[in-house]
Amino acid sequence: MKIVIKLKDGKKMNATLDESAAPVTVANFSKLIDEKFFDGLIFHRVIPGFMIQGGGMDGSMKEKRAKSIKGEFASNGVKNPISHVPGVLSMARTQVKDSASSQFFICVADCTFLDGEYAAFGKLDDEESLKVAIGLSEVKTGSYGWFDDVPVEPIVIDTIEKIG
Repeated sequence: MKIVIKLKDGKKMNATLDESAAPVTVANFSKLIDEKFFDGLIFHRVIPGFMIQGGGMDGSMKEKRAKSIKGEFASNGVKNPISHVPGVLSMARTQVKDSASSQFFICVADCTFLDGEYAAFGKLDDEESLKVAIGLSEVKTGSYGWFDDVPVEPIVIDTIEKIG
């Protein structure tokens, strides 16, 4: 499934989700897209040389919750062949293996140390999309309450859409 993540500032990232590697995760993400769940949420955690994370907070850092799903990764008994390399989309979670819901992250560097522990479910389609993600990881950040690595200027998701 092909998607586009459109930001309020006009930037966009194209990606392909891999249903064969993470069917539960892709079905959940697809449902959230259909429900317009991500519209107006932000990338609330960005770390250069690592990743950008979004899909669970609004601009005032208020959490928007979704139902948790099974974590599709090796340490949770699921074979998932996707490696956390630059451009890979993966689900954020707590220490509880089946706690992922809507928050996702995009790797902007080699993050293979996450392989087998997080549910990778897609990848950015092109160099331009990866450049956007890397650029977002490098914005000025600060702390907001107990959250660190929060962009000073909110990076707002306008919408996420399925393509084709």
